[in-house]
Amino acid sequence: MTDARPLDADEATFIAAARSGDTARFALLTERHRRELQVHCYRMLANYDDAQDMTQETFLRAWHKRETFKGQAALRTWLYRIATNVCLDFLDKRSYRTPVPAELPDSGSEVPYLQPYPDRMLPEDPQESVVARETIELAFIVAVQHLPPRQRAVLILRDVLGWPASNAADALELTVASVTSALQRARVTMREQLPDRRLDWRSPATHELSDDERGAVRSYIDAHERNDLDRLMSLLRDDLRFAMLPDPGTLVTTAKDAVDGWVSGGLFESGHDDWRGFTTTVNRMPAAALYLRTPDDPEYRPFAIAVLHIVEGKIAELTGFDVAGKPWLDLPPTL
Repeated sequence: MTDARPLDADEATFIAAARSGDTARFALLTERHRRELQVHCYRMLANYDDAQDMTQETFLRAWHKRETFKGQAALRTWLYRIATNVCLDFLDKRSYRTPVPAELPDSGSEVPYLQPYPDRMLPEDPQESVVARETIELAFIVAVQHLPPRQRAVLILRDVLGWPASNAADALELTVASVTSALQRARVTMREQLPDRRLDWRSPATHELSDDERGAVRSYIDAHERNDLDRLMSLLRDDLRFAMLPDPGTLVTTAKDAVDGWVSGGLFESGHDDWRGFTTTVNRMPAAALYLRTPDDPEYRPFAIAVLHIVEGKIAELTGFDVAGKPWLDLPPTL
């Protein structure tokens, strides 16, 4: 990054800390950026655990590279550059373990390593691009996973964070022409994956749930608590897309197939008929935290979190996540 710019107080302090080896001051200055960098890593990786790890790796790499920060770009920009390349290095390795198929259906496609992002860990940042609802929703996160890693990085840097092409090219060690070409290809893929969604990610997006969303989540929970399968069916759009992760075999694309699967799986039968739940949000989306009490247990314990995409009062997409052993979601251990 070569923009000529005056140093602010934090950047001058950062340079002094880097030169003196003051790890405590270095950590204090970089820690302020943890939450937004973690969101950035999550968009790249679609996995909360990995995003946490790569954010920590970003800070370690920043410490080892501290002498390279000259203040020619903002400290925040420098950290984003490191985080992006940390994620790209990770993706080069992860592709050998959990590849995303080259051809998948639309935005409801399963990404086996997908995890929800707890809203309490989102930054309270005035920069809309960092926390805009449409760039943290599951559909966007899943769609981005269909992009090759460097196209993914280009799209996020250019269209989500609003970086100039020259800065993105510098961060990724590409030419401006290569960045422009990669962005064009990435946008085509995103339009294919999100045909009904707005693609102007930098426009203002509300963080509040609508009345339709709140009502649908309450009705969804009520149907579980009443063991009312007919009521549950009435809440679903016929073209519902449903997946229960991390099980790779659960993707269905109609409400009937989803309900048939729930029935064959024993939903609402003995042992799976004593439910409680409450409304929450993850990924800036409405969600139902579902708790189950089994016959041999006096307590209701976390069973799943159902993340819902509501269209005109009905559930169009339902992504369920097994929440056992996920303390970072901050769910009560019992109800």
